Amino acid sequence: MVRFDGEIILNHINLSIKDKEFVTLLGPSGCGKTTTLRIIGGFLHPDEGRVFFCGEDITGKPPHLRPVNTVFQRYALFPHLNVYENIAFGLKIKKLDKEEIENRVMQMLEIVNLSGFEKRRVTQLSGGQQQRVAIARAMVNRPKVLLLDEPLGALDLKLRKEMQIELKDMQQSLETTFIYVTHDQEEALTMSDVVVVMNEGEILQEGKPTDIYNEPQNAFVADFIGESNIVNGIMHRDYCVEFAGKLHECEDKNFRPMQPVDVVIRPEDIRFAAPENAVLSGVVETVVFKGVHYEITVSAANLHWIIQSTRSANVGDEIGLRFGPGDIHIMKKMFEGTKTVVKGRVTAENTVEFLGISFKREALGIPAGTEVTVSIEPDSVELVSADRADMVVYLESLIYKGAYNEVILYTEESEIMAHTQLDEEVGTDVGIKFDFDKIDVKRN
Repeated sequence: MVRFDGEIILNHINLSIKDKEFVTLLGPSGCGKTTTLRIIGGFLHPDEGRVFFCGEDITGKPPHLRPVNTVFQRYALFPHLNVYENIAFGLKIKKLDKEEIENRVMQMLEIVNLSGFEKRRVTQLSGGQQQRVAIARAMVNRPKVLLLDEPLGALDLKLRKEMQIELKDMQQSLETTFIYVTHDQEEALTMSDVVVVMNEGEILQEGKPTDIYNEPQNAFVADFIGESNIVNGIMHRDYCVEFAGKLHECEDKNFRPMQPVDVVIRPEDIRFAAPENAVLSGVVETVVFKGVHYEITVSAANLHWIIQSTRSANVGDEIGLRFGPGDIHIMKKMFEGTKTVVKGRVTAENTVEFLGISFKREALGIPAGTEVTVSIEPDSVELVSADRADMVVYLESLIYKGAYNEVILYTEESEIMAHTQLDEEVGTDVGIKFDFDKIDVKRN
């Protein structure tokens, strides 16, 4: 566990990394991935927990005594030294003999495809070449593990895509464990043997890129890894789920009868069909050409569906949508239940207090001093500016559910679910206002 100013940054994570793996820590800003990397590197000590390397406890070891090296987003190359001297710098500090330094540097230049650049000043190199020098300087010391903190972030899109392939090739050539931090889903899926999805200081899912993409464990992972259609559903029984007003066969089981769930269908898994032969039918709202496919939005069953297809359509067309049991993925909801339930208290006649705020309820009929249960429907919570708010909360999660954004709001006492049309930034403070007439109060 790691805390900063009393706030939990890493919450009891447990992560095991195998030798020679390319592992990517993936998540939004502030999720704890860089903090995890700094703990592995020895730049930060956890408040609780231990770090082991090949069975040895290295929690207290400083960075220079650990078998790891780090490449940061800012490469921190020495501008007054040429390429050869930058790479050789750490070896000279270790006082290796000149021939050994020469052999290692030239070997690394070949691996990073910079042979012939040894006399070039680093200020004369492109961003991609500078990154290769930074990797060569880190790897020339032969660490067991290389830590990379968003090293491609400063590169343009085309170069970033090229470097993704080169980094994976380097990792395989060097047979070194790479631990890579990024918020870019494509980077994670392209390069990794294992992807670790993080949010709010916790590991939500880890596994092969194909498993993370095809079988997300919750709505956050599904939404963060590529485009997804995520809608509310009810699991009637094994292999049978209700959503969009119909019962559908699926391939999932082991849910409670009538358990509320999140249903995920990837845009590329939805196919066109004649309306009379379709699972759902609706009207085309938007068509955008994406280069290799069209991204089409269809309004069907009072929900907006995203479809990725090599076929186009016209705005206003009525079309059918088809998908099968294998295209439907069922997940447990991140927020249990369909409404927020918190403890409250009747503080005076017809006055209810909960989460530090109070409201009047005529003819409440519950004596003052009585403990009560307060049930808050998502539609009774409105996101507003701070000057209009009943309280200010932390926006923990935002998932589009086909017709609205489902947001999870964090307070010190509870998490609150709300439905909104607003697109607020996750990880920020927002104001909320309650429709007290829609709030249910019951005696405990």
